[in-house]
Amino acid sequence: MNDTVQSHAAKAPAADKSALKKLGAKVRKRLAANPRVQTVMEDRAEIFAVGEFLSAAECDRMIAMVDGVAKPSTVFDMNYQDQYRTSYSGDVNFADPFVRSINRRIDDLLGIDTSFGENIQGQRYLPGQQFKEHCDWFYTAADYWAEEKAHGGQRSWTAMAYLNEVEEGGSTDFTRIGVSVPPQRGALLIWNNATPDGLVNYDTMHAGTPVTQGVKYVITKWYRTRRWG
Repeated sequence: MNDTVQSHAAKAPAADKSALKKLGAKVRKRLAANPRVQTVMEDRAEIFAVGEFLSAAECDRMIAMVDGVAKPSTVFDMNYQDQYRTSYSGDVNFADPFVRSINRRIDDLLGIDTSFGENIQGQRYLPGQQFKEHCDWFYTAADYWAEEKAHGGQRSWTAMAYLNEVEEGGSTDFTRIGVSVPPQRGALLIWNNATPDGLVNYDTMHAGTPVTQGVKYVITKWYRTRRWG
């Protein structure tokens, strides 16, 4: 992390601690009871996966929707935006019946109230594009935090689905713990952005590594600690 991110991180852990702890316990219990859910890691970070969560037809339909909304990606902290996230992204239409059905399936899997979830965002990575290492939780010393605190608070869980196989590159690498997940069409990757005691977890630092051949499509849904928006 650069100096700006490190200074933000120093004040980050206190935000929504009790809510993160409570929601973490609820989702952890629900995922543990589901035989389709595989545990990728559970000690330093809670990471789970579900194979074939989306069908091939659903992936193709979502890819077309992502292509329709994709624009150059942004990040919250403008101080490290340049060349930090070079993909294209955009929110798919939350009112579309197909998108609503995918939303409900993710909500039901995690057992989180749908009002806590942000809109599903699609991302497209062309050769050479990447998202350098970052955490999904918010730095509470950053300028954007006051607005995000009012609009749902800290991010709790992340759910990300791979929409296609990538010819080469494009893995999701959790850089602090040495876990690398290659894109697998239809698979859903899930992780808790906090520790079991409700502190933001630095070991969820992850990167979308550069695509070296082909194109990568994913969709991501982030959950907050309370109603979003």
